[in-house]
Amino acid sequence: MCLESMFLEIWTTSMRDLPFVNAALSVEAVGFRRWNSSRASVLDPQPRAASTSEVGCALGDWVGAVITPWFINLFVLPGGGNLWSDRRSGEHCQINFPIGPLEFIADYSPSAVIPSYQYCPLFAPPSQIASQAAARAAALAALDAMFRTPGEEAGPGLKSVSTTTEPADPLRRAFFRRVVRR
Repeated sequence: MCLESMFLEIWTTSMRDLPFVNAALSVEAVGFRRWNSSRASVLDPQPRAASTSEVGCALGDWVGAVITPWFINLFVLPGGGNLWSDRRSGEHCQINFPIGPLEFIADYSPSAVIPSYQYCPLFAPPSQIASQAAARAAALAALDAMFRTPGEEAGPGLKSVSTTTEPADPLRRAFFRRVVRR
């Protein structure tokens, strides 16, 4: 996958010797799928108008997670769906998922293998993650939680994200608290 190649290049050229990286982890893209929201999904006081090519598109934008020795993040990549919105690098936006809105940060570098993406940090740095398998499990659990509505049961083989009776809180911290409780 191009995303893995891009971050592998960053790892080998500029991150490998930094003191905060987790040497137990490697670069891996996990859980990517195409997804379209059933309702307007980018929360913005001034949303951009959808182009004619976006209206009725069934393909969807790419949503998944990337694990590196210096972060574990959720990612949204443009794929013709209704999640994507062009943003300046560093600009924040909220994207609506079944679990509720999550804050993503835009990144744009025209010379990069993938010049535009939006990410939501899960762990940075992932120093508390002991292995690649644990990092993969955490990333996949976050994706599973993000695509479930509050109160919906976990997918096959996964425990429920939250066993409390508190109301669903769409804020990012509440989302991560539910993921960590596994």
